[in-house]
Amino acid sequence: MKKLLSAWSVPGAVLAVACVTLLAAGAEDVAPPIVPPGAVPKKLFESKVLTEGVAVASDGQVYFSEITFSHRSQDEQGTIEAGFIWHYDPATGKAEIFRSPSGMSNGIKFDAAGNMIVAEGADFGGRRVTRTDMATGKARIIASLHDGRPLNSPNDITIDEKGRIYFSDPRYAGHEPIDQPLEAVYRIDTDGSLHRIITDAGKPNGVCISPDQKTLYVVSNDNGGTAIGQFANADGKGTIPLRKGLMALLAYDLHNDGSATFRKTLVDYAPFDGPDGLVVDTEGNLYVAVRAENRPGICVYSPEGEELAYIPTEVPTNVGFGRGKDASLLYITAGASLYSLRVNREGYHLPAAKEASAEVLK
Repeated sequence: MKKLLSAWSVPGAVLAVACVTLLAAGAEDVAPPIVPPGAVPKKLFESKVLTEGVAVASDGQVYFSEITFSHRSQDEQGTIEAGFIWHYDPATGKAEIFRSPSGMSNGIKFDAAGNMIVAEGADFGGRRVTRTDMATGKARIIASLHDGRPLNSPNDITIDEKGRIYFSDPRYAGHEPIDQPLEAVYRIDTDGSLHRIITDAGKPNGVCISPDQKTLYVVSNDNGGTAIGQFANADGKGTIPLRKGLMALLAYDLHNDGSATFRKTLVDYAPFDGPDGLVVDTEGNLYVAVRAENRPGICVYSPEGEELAYIPTEVPTNVGFGRGKDASLLYITAGASLYSLRVNREGYHLPAAKEASAEVLK
């Protein structure tokens, strides 16, 4: 033992221990992959038409839309299903109708006070944005007209930490007249005023604000028409060709006053279809429902647009994170179904309002 100690000098021993310590610390600092190896989305529920807009309330309950396109949901008598908002309980694994008619709800989000904010589309829908008090069930219309004219078809929603609501207003379906001269992104201020803030995002669809409140991400999914899935080829197979426009994930600088300025295109998906909805985790990474024909699924990007992970799915529409112990549980709407997948990051949610936090603690 003495010979061994003399051969391995004290300074050398200290250096070796230091190296081992650094290696151990380095191993601990390496973050696990965002998507666990071999992880596959689990189907939780299947409806009939198209699921969309999944969002999780402060109590962990899950809500999502089923868009019952009029050309796909008629019965033999010609009556049309009036759209649904579904409520899924993670504890029981059961889903039930929360609201119908839904106003043809699409995107859903919850504000800091726990209210449900819903984008209601066209095709016999409300063409408005509503706020529902989850305690009483009462809903209020918070946006429906701009310059005295009906909105096109509110699609997706995001909310900043000042309580301002942002929503996209494209048109993909519906017999109603198109009354707005633009497909744009709007902001609803806390005083109830409505402002058109983005007009250069192609056909805006998904919208999402970064955790640091400095970036407004906007998806352009310009499918080239306003009657999605309604025009088949002469042989009844597939659909007629359309001249598609911008298919991209865009980043805008979000200013303190709620205005936004185009910064850069993060991902251009041409010639394939672009994304739909998206959310962010607490690190600012984006989870994007990509509808590209060659590679449908959830793509995870860094704030600069670098792809970090990919989750294959059927053609997806939207994503939303759970809360509390399920903050790392990613819910996915795709096709006519609801899925979930646990990842190694936690989703970003608005900080709860003081009144709402106190209520939860009771």
